[in-house]
Amino acid sequence: MYAQMVKSEATNDDPEQLAAFQARIDADDKIEPKDWMPAGYRKTLIRQIGQHAHSEIVGQLPEGNWITRAPTLERKAILLAKVQDEAGHGLYLYCAAETLGVTRDELTEMLLDGRMKYSSIFNYPTLSWADIGAVGWLVDGAAIMNQVPLQRTSYGPYSRAMIRICKEESFHQRQGYDIMMKMAQGTEAQKKMAQDAMNRFWYPALMMFGPSDKESVHSAQSMAWKIKINTNDELRQKFVDQTVPQAKYLGLTIPDDTLAWNEEKGGYDFAEPDWSEFFDVLKGNGPCNTDRLNARNKAWDDGAWVREGLLAHAEKKNAVRHAAE
Repeated sequence: MYAQMVKSEATNDDPEQLAAFQARIDADDKIEPKDWMPAGYRKTLIRQIGQHAHSEIVGQLPEGNWITRAPTLERKAILLAKVQDEAGHGLYLYCAAETLGVTRDELTEMLLDGRMKYSSIFNYPTLSWADIGAVGWLVDGAAIMNQVPLQRTSYGPYSRAMIRICKEESFHQRQGYDIMMKMAQGTEAQKKMAQDAMNRFWYPALMMFGPSDKESVHSAQSMAWKIKINTNDELRQKFVDQTVPQAKYLGLTIPDDTLAWNEEKGGYDFAEPDWSEFFDVLKGNGPCNTDRLNARNKAWDDGAWVREGLLAHAEKKNAVRHAAE
């Protein structure tokens, strides 16, 4: 079995428990919060689900500043609903992470002080209305490619959260594609705007699947535990194969001179992203890293009085209940 070839990160776990756990994974059983699990499995899930939740929350920022500037009332309403969906996705995922013994406050603090990351794509600016289309079509399209397999992930709460998230993300992608179609069929200026958005978001979208399999640190163990179902490169290839025909239909050009159909593998050959740029963005040096974290820190600080009030209210209710008992 592929899983048996990967050494567990949790070196202090009992070998018999590890073997029994892996047998459940291999049998496609769902692991639930009260089940025994290796420390490394729990740690990996907290990292992945936490980063996923943070990405949904930070992902509201590039689109949120276009709500008041959308070209029509209908577009404003659609974008507002989409941003609201992303907040809901973050909530589902934080709830899933909490079943692993980490609090939402702890996850947020790890985001704010840089110990936990979010998707690199959200460190790029949305400069025009066409960028909102590109985010919906390309970014949410890449997210769906990543997330549909996660409906089969081995951890039950994560798997179940992804079912609803994927349904909503499919609408987000259609919204983005519809914007790009209107732009591509519009005036010459609108077509140029759509192509410019494609040029700037193509490679950052390819980076969303993570580094190549040869450079990925966590993929082998995550695959063994079925936290991940597909490798980064498999998903990236599938995304390119699906997106190229869509771009052709729109009349847009993929910004890759090497792009060509490979009959032998039944997919497109394409240029890899600039991975040095990817890792530089992860280190905090992207165009919008500082702005994104500043916005989240401000929201956290501004909301302190709400959290304190809710906590005081909960403590008062508990005190009254205990006194009555």
